[in-house]
Amino acid sequence: MLMPKRVKRRKVQKGRMRGFAYRGSSLAFGQFAMQAQECCWINSRQIEAARVAITRHMKRSGKLWIRIFPNKPITIKPAETRMGKGKGNPEYWVAVVKPGRIIFEIEGVSTEIAKEAMRLGAAKLPAKVKFLTRES
Repeated sequence: MLMPKRVKRRKVQKGRMRGFAYRGSSLAFGQFAMQAQECCWINSRQIEAARVAITRHMKRSGKLWIRIFPNKPITIKPAETRMGKGKGNPEYWVAVVKPGRIIFEIEGVSTEIAKEAMRLGAAKLPAKVKFLTRES
């Protein structure tokens, strides 16, 4: 599971996901990419599930880059707990993804294999995504 080694603050506020991603919105490493079309929180388990699905379909040929990192802690209060008594404990980590953000990049495989691998990986993610190539 992806998570930060250490953080400045243990608990953070929810925040808002308005606007578009300007950073990380263009291909930087690979030939093909998966780009988010809507905003969402993608947790570390979903990133790992998508990574496994993509690498399995590529049969470990080519190279895969993960362009997002879960650095926001999400807290949950225990079940059947009364209101108050402070914020809950950190349970899992999420990456805040805005529209236009590149999530995964692939290089070293054919277009058909890359497209199918990205489709399988996109099924594991909570947001709509678009397949990009270096030419488009």
